[in-house]
Amino acid sequence: MSYEIFFTQKAELTSLGKKVCWCFSLLYLIFLMAICFAPQHGITRVETPGIQHFGRLVFLLHPFNSLIHFHQLADWQAVIWVLGQNIVNIFLLFPLMLAGLFLFPRLRRRKLILLLSFAVSLAIECLQLLADLLYDANRVFELDDLWTNTLGGLLAWLAYRFIIKYSLNKNKKSLS
Repeated sequence: MSYEIFFTQKAELTSLGKKVCWCFSLLYLIFLMAICFAPQHGITRVETPGIQHFGRLVFLLHPFNSLIHFHQLADWQAVIWVLGQNIVNIFLLFPLMLAGLFLFPRLRRRKLILLLSFAVSLAIECLQLLADLLYDANRVFELDDLWTNTLGGLLAWLAYRFIIKYSLNKNKKSLS
């Protein structure tokens, strides 16, 4: 299937492209809500160094905690768990921000997408605290999630720019 079904000559979404993008965005949003707010009681996790407990509320407030406390991780399972969590958090908001860039031209500024990524990340972290208060979701408010999720937004912006540049260059070559 050719990409012209989804993109115009100017690398904007076609009507069908917008519908598909909206559908994937809504499905991803449901997935995101499930992984961010579902209780985690059955999951065996590594106890990450630096965690602070305040009743049912759990916080990790050290910036760059994974790097600072890396030497305290007990074994390879712990190392893989902590690194994996950071990688997952970098790409957690990536699909949503990338879709937003295609759907909303006003978002296509680096500072705006960084601000939106940070705001969405902060909302998720705060809502996880609320989930812990309401139904003991066993979640952690992690300061590092804010910057890793925001980095994911920046990567989405860079990917968007690359896709647009590639599409426009391909269109120029096909017209020649």
